[in-house]
Amino acid sequence: MAVLCRVKHRWKSFSCCRLMTTTLSGKYEYDVVVIGGGSGGLACSKEAAQLGLSVAVLDYVEPSVKGTKWGLGGTCVNVGCIPKKLMHQAALLGTAVKDAKKYGWQISGPISHDWVTMAEAIQNHVRSLNWGHRVQLQDKKVKYLNMKGILVDEHTVKGLTKAGKEMTLTAKNIVIATGGRPKLPTNIPGAMEHGITSDDIFWLKESPRKTLVVGASYVALECAGFLTGIGLDTTVMVRSIALRGFDQQMAGLVTDYMESYGTKFAWKCVPTSVEKLPTGVLQVTWSDILTGNTHKDTYDTVLWAIGRAPETKALGLNKLQVQLNKKTGKIIVCVDESTTVPYIFALGDISQGRPELTPTAIKAGKLLARRLAGRSTALMNYDNVATTVFTPLEYGCVGLSEEEAESKHGKDNIEVFHAFYKPLEFTVAERDASQCYLKVICERAGVQKILGLHFTGPNAGEVTQGFAMGFQCGATYSHLLETVGIHPTCAEELTKVNVTKRSGSDATVTGC
Repeated sequence: MAVLCRVKHRWKSFSCCRLMTTTLSGKYEYDVVVIGGGSGGLACSKEAAQLGLSVAVLDYVEPSVKGTKWGLGGTCVNVGCIPKKLMHQAALLGTAVKDAKKYGWQISGPISHDWVTMAEAIQNHVRSLNWGHRVQLQDKKVKYLNMKGILVDEHTVKGLTKAGKEMTLTAKNIVIATGGRPKLPTNIPGAMEHGITSDDIFWLKESPRKTLVVGASYVALECAGFLTGIGLDTTVMVRSIALRGFDQQMAGLVTDYMESYGTKFAWKCVPTSVEKLPTGVLQVTWSDILTGNTHKDTYDTVLWAIGRAPETKALGLNKLQVQLNKKTGKIIVCVDESTTVPYIFALGDISQGRPELTPTAIKAGKLLARRLAGRSTALMNYDNVATTVFTPLEYGCVGLSEEEAESKHGKDNIEVFHAFYKPLEFTVAERDASQCYLKVICERAGVQKILGLHFTGPNAGEVTQGFAMGFQCGATYSHLLETVGIHPTCAEELTKVNVTKRSGSDATVTGC
C-alpha cells in the first residue's frame, strides 16, 4: 500500500506542495487546517505558520466516560508523558527517602505520601502548559478554534462547537492529528460504569487507594509502578505477556523488579465482572486462564490499560474514502504522511504503522509543514526511534529486540553482548540490583553493526537517548568499545560490555 501511495500521490503531495506558497491567491481561507491540538498537530501548525503559511487548528476534547476533560496539548501534556513522568518522580523520591537513611540522613517518624498535594501541583503545571500552547499559537498567528473538526471534502472542514454552532473552513491542505484514546471493555459487566483509564488517573481529586490495573502495556506498568511507589496497594492483572512488542527478556526483568518493589501481579487472568458494593468498594471477579478457577477481590479503583483506539470515527473519513486499516481503525498513510485522498494528510498515533510516541509525532509534523511550505522534501525516518518505559526500574531501548533480530537476521547471525551491573547508588543503600542489565545486539559478521541496545536501570531514558544518535550514524560494536566511558556511571557499562550470550560466561560486572 505504501508503494502504491508513493506512485499515485507523489506529484500531488510533493510537486504541488513546492508550488503552494506561490499559487494560493485566496481560493481557500487557509493554506493548512489541522484537526487535533496534540503534539503532532501543534508542531505542524506552528512550523507551517512560521514558514509563512496561513494556518488554523481545531481542537476539542471529548470528556472521558468518567467526565474528565482537559485543555490544549493532547495526550502527552494532559494525560500522558508529562503527568506520568511527574508521578513517576514522586515515586522515585519516596524510594530516595528510604535510601537516604543509609546515607546518614536522620529522618524521624514514618514517611507518608499525600495524593492531593501531588495531584494539585501536577495539574497546575499541566494547566500552565495548556496556556503556553495557546500563547504560542497566538504569537505565531495560528487561528485556534475550540471545535470538533469534520471533513466535508478534501479542502473543506466543518467545525462544530460544544453548543452545536457550526463553522466552515476551507484549506489547500488538511492535516489530521487527532491521536487516540484508551479502550474500555464493552463485554465485561460493570467495566465502563465503575472503571477509569489513563484519561482519568492524573486528574483524580482523591487518592485511588487500593487499585487493580488491568493490562500489561507500558501504560499499565508505568501507572502501577508509581501507584506502588507512593505507597498504594496495587495489583496488575495480565492476560498474556507484559510489554508486548518489547524485548521479552527485558520485559521480564521489569516485572520481576516491580514484584520485588511491592507490585502484585495476577498472571494469566482475565476479569469477568466489576460490581459496586453497598460500601462503595468495587468487587472484581476474574478467571484464571490456566486453571479455569474463578476468584474475587475488592478494590477502590479499577484502572483499564488495555490499549488505545484511534480517534477516527467522528471525522467523516468514510465519505471521502480515506482508507483505514480494518483491524486497527488507523489511517493508512504513505511515507510522506499523505492519505489515499489528495491534499489530506495524517500524522501521529492516528497513522497506521507509526510509533505511538510524542517525539515522532512532533518531528513528523514539522517535516510535513516544511514540505507543505515548499521548503524541503525531507521525510520522517521512523527507524531506530529510542523509547523508555518509566517503570520503577526504568527500561530504555533503541533498535531491534532480540526476538526481532533473530527473526530478521537468524539466531546464528547475531551476537548479543550483555552484562548485569550494580549502580553505585545502590551499594550504600543496599538495594537489590538483580534486574539491572544491559545488552547490545549486533550483526555477528563484518563490522558488527549494532542492531539493538537495551538497558534497565536508573535514568534509562537519559542513557538511551545518548546512544540513540549512534544508530543514525551506523554505530558498530567497535565504535562502542572505542568510546571512553564517564566514570562512575551506569552508562559507561555499555562501553565496556564484552561477554556474549553465546559464550555462556558469567555476565556479572565486578570491580568499579
